[in-house]
Amino acid sequence: MDALILLGSFIALILIGMPVAYALGLSALIGAWWIDIPFQALMIQVAGGVNKFSLMAIPFFVLAGAIMAEGGMSRRLVAFAGVLVGFVRGGLSLVNIMASTFFGAISGSSVADTASVGSVLIPEMERRGYPREFATAVTISGSVQALLTPPSHNSVLYSLAAGGTVSIASLFMAGVVPGLLMSACLMVLCLIFAKKRNYPKGEVIPLKQALKICADALWGLMAMVIILGGILSGIFTATESAAIAVLWAFFVTMFIYRDYKWSELPKLMHRTVRTISIVMILIAFAASFGYIMTLMQIPAKITTLFLTLSDNRYVILMCINAMLLLLGTVMDMAPLILILTPILLPVVLGIGVDPVHFGMIMLVNLGIG
Repeated sequence: MDALILLGSFIALILIGMPVAYALGLSALIGAWWIDIPFQALMIQVAGGVNKFSLMAIPFFVLAGAIMAEGGMSRRLVAFAGVLVGFVRGGLSLVNIMASTFFGAISGSSVADTASVGSVLIPEMERRGYPREFATAVTISGSVQALLTPPSHNSVLYSLAAGGTVSIASLFMAGVVPGLLMSACLMVLCLIFAKKRNYPKGEVIPLKQALKICADALWGLMAMVIILGGILSGIFTATESAAIAVLWAFFVTMFIYRDYKWSELPKLMHRTVRTISIVMILIAFAASFGYIMTLMQIPAKITTLFLTLSDNRYVILMCINAMLLLLGTVMDMAPLILILTPILLPVVLGIGVDPVHFGMIMLVNLGIG
């Protein structure tokens, strides 16, 4: 009955159109009233949910991505990808995916990836004769790997939802190979479609111009080296790497490229703060929701339910994969990570799945959904 009150009220609030963050908070309040938990205890969880040092990574990475996207770095990365793969048949689709890989490894956001790369390449692909549907599909598919490759905001959220028991740095490193593998597979698929549908070939860029493009893009590519190299070498933590990314993005945008006006910075900061405030409200209320779930022993009950369905770990994992993929189609990724991780993590730990591995499974399925 406890689970029905908590989860039922949450679903009902979502169905009537309430924003997810407020639905989490209000359903947690209803659940606390139902099991007679003091209101003050709930507020402690709300405040404690955002009072974590590791969360500093999210606003810094969001700000770094915004600076890079609006400061011309994404445009230069697109041009650099064009030098590498733009000359083959269907080259613009390959450029799209490669540029998404570069930008995703700097911003850590699939949304920023889609907006920055798509705004440049979708109109250009249409102009060159690619169908709009294909151009849009390539852009969206290419941005999914940004959910995995460091510095992924969603990896930080997963670590937080797991109670800090999963290292952010481990999640960052675990996302590198599957992220690159996804990009490579998408590029092969684009080559097949390009040959089958006879999409146009790109132009070969003259050597002098290509060298200039590579030199311009080098500053953006160095951001990846600084972030990943710093974390791997232990020079700074994943959270500190976010602050370094902001400093580097600001330095390159304002003093190297000089495409962005100083007068535009306050507007950029305002947009970033608005984005972050929404995320932080969501995290705060998700913490209170998770607290009530724990008191009601909902994760333990769901773990028992899954383990009674089958004793085969692969069957359980397939069921979880299907559930995550389905839920990803009806709700945003961030709240699902915060809600489902405390529920499903005990299940996968019970069948011997590494929590870092499960983090990648969750991010991929929810991202595709």
